[in-house]
Amino acid sequence: MERLQKLLSMAGIASRRASEELILQGRVEVNGEIVRTLGTKADPAHDTIKVDGRRLRFDARPRYILLNKPKGVVTTRNDPERRRTVIDLLKGVREYVYPVGRLDYDSEGLLLLTSDGDLAARLTHPRHEVERVYEAVVVGAPSDDALEKLRRGVFLDGERTSPAEVRRTGGSGKRRQELTTLVVTLREGRNRQVRRMFASIGHPVRKLTRTRMGPIKLGELRPGHFRDLTPAEVERLKKAAGAEKP
Repeated sequence: MERLQKLLSMAGIASRRASEELILQGRVEVNGEIVRTLGTKADPAHDTIKVDGRRLRFDARPRYILLNKPKGVVTTRNDPERRRTVIDLLKGVREYVYPVGRLDYDSEGLLLLTSDGDLAARLTHPRHEVERVYEAVVVGAPSDDALEKLRRGVFLDGERTSPAEVRRTGGSGKRRQELTTLVVTLREGRNRQVRRMFASIGHPVRKLTRTRMGPIKLGELRPGHFRDLTPAEVERLKKAAGAEKP
């Protein structure tokens, strides 16, 4: 017996948190009865579980996709403002996959999408400290003292960020047109965190690209294109997230 939200996640319907919302909205049935109580358990081997009238399947193999998200695309399955979403880029993908974490509208780079809800939850939970690596182009030339503040952690929303790795890799321009390129490694994923960190030291981000998540690198994948992870990559990703080997 497993909690319904975990079963919905295992079936690739949504993340556990989103699955809880589906339950509270009365969109989940177990053996013909609508369930609205979080914590309700079911046995997928014997119980009939439906979401929006569609019976769940638990025998389908999860899918793991690496997408190079371009700028100007929202990281969600649906957008009320009818903007282009990452799902719109996945031509030919029929499985119900959803993004692992987020990249904001103006950012680009590596984004994982999967129907494996358990792995998605592990990858995004701060407890597992899965590394996220970004290349940030910022306005101006941050001093060594300013970068050291980012390494120690700065306060966002009243809470200090976890220690980060920050290294300078290049620069261009002079005076008002000066830009600096840095590589930032985080082990947490707050909303617009890299942008807010640099804004806190007075150097707004001009361009932000995620290049790695855990052991998975963006590589030469072109913007707007995607590929499936290899079995070896999935195994390494699960190991990094503290999950069992597939």
